Amino acid sequence: MVKENTMKQTEIGLLPEDWNVINLEENFTLKARIGWQGLTTAEYLENGEYGLVTGTDFRNGYIDWDNCVFVEKIRFDQDKNIQLKKGDVLVTKDGTIGKIAFIDYLPKPTTLNSGVFVVRPKSTNINSRFFYYVLMSFYFDDFLLKITAGSTITHLYQKDFVNFNLICPPLPEQEAIAEALSDADSWIESLEQLIAKKYLIKQGVMQELLTPKEDWEVKKLGDLTKIFTKQTGFDYSAYIKPSLVRAKTDETIPFIQNKDFKNKWINLNTDYFIPKSIALKFPKILLDEKSLLVSISGSVGNVGVYELPDLAFIGGAVAILKFKNPLLIDWVSVYLQSDAGQSKLLNNVKSGSHQNLILDDIRKIEILFPEFSEQTRIATILSDMDAELEALEAQLGKARKVKLGMMQELLTGRVRLV
Repeated sequence: MVKENTMKQTEIGLLPEDWNVINLEENFTLKARIGWQGLTTAEYLENGEYGLVTGTDFRNGYIDWDNCVFVEKIRFDQDKNIQLKKGDVLVTKDGTIGKIAFIDYLPKPTTLNSGVFVVRPKSTNINSRFFYYVLMSFYFDDFLLKITAGSTITHLYQKDFVNFNLICPPLPEQEAIAEALSDADSWIESLEQLIAKKYLIKQGVMQELLTPKEDWEVKKLGDLTKIFTKQTGFDYSAYIKPSLVRAKTDETIPFIQNKDFKNKWINLNTDYFIPKSIALKFPKILLDEKSLLVSISGSVGNVGVYELPDLAFIGGAVAILKFKNPLLIDWVSVYLQSDAGQSKLLNNVKSGSHQNLILDDIRKIEILFPEFSEQTRIATILSDMDAELEALEAQLGKARKVKLGMMQELLTGRVRLV
């Protein structure tokens, strides 16, 4: 039942009358391996009886046990205080500081390397999973911003961390909040696992369907297109870059970058927009018909299909391919996203400060074509699988937003569970 309560002003904002603000140093023990005791990567083992958490193995707030390293028993025994227990909360203190993980279970005896704090409540009146969610919230983000403001700090010092002040509802409410947010985590994890499973199934299906047969034809990609181009550096510097704006208006169209497309998913709410009057001066790189997009710089090899009625414009790290026969685009997209197609694309990568693909190299890529009816059948099967994956990804995005909303409401006391 939702409980309403009067609020009081505290140093961290409005809170319910029966909530307190407590200090980390007074209410928690904070332990870490002393720096000079830290293990070098040469001491990491691929297998063993004793695990070692380094901070690089945190994933979505928990430990990715499949990617942990191992350590000799003599190093495991070095400090009993940093041997992990179920319910421990971990915080990275070196490199990318402030990453959080909760120990919900321990598959093997495990200790910490020097880049991670373990934090434990001193009292049974503090629920460790609730404390974990506080650290995952805006309260801890705000604290980190204050102690790192104006600096490029790469170390979270204990002398700073102990000054963190946090909310502390009565224990029954801590437990109720922790349970509700844990249920949200389980929902998110189940969706992530289902998506991972579906991706594996799709990979297997692609491997089977795209294994070439004797009657498949070979055609060079460049021979299939009427336009195969990208922005020039001069056009970008002289005309395009100066005209880009952040806000969408009736007179602007989306500026599509690498991160704005994947297969048939296209993001039109882009970081930048370009005036139509400028875009129309460059018709070859205007997205005004069904087109194939290939990322050629940075995150190379990403492939997308643009078939929306809206006008758009490509960014400088994207190649645009307009086909003589647009009916072939879906097949070429499917092929380039397969293992064989990705291998052909990535074999042409030119290394430098950034990875790059050269258009002339892409034009020479040979695409294997079954007869058209078989192209359509395979593309339809894979398109249906992509649609299912996109729907699941949308559910996952919704689940994450729901959890974020829950944290905002529950960890401020605006919604009460007890």
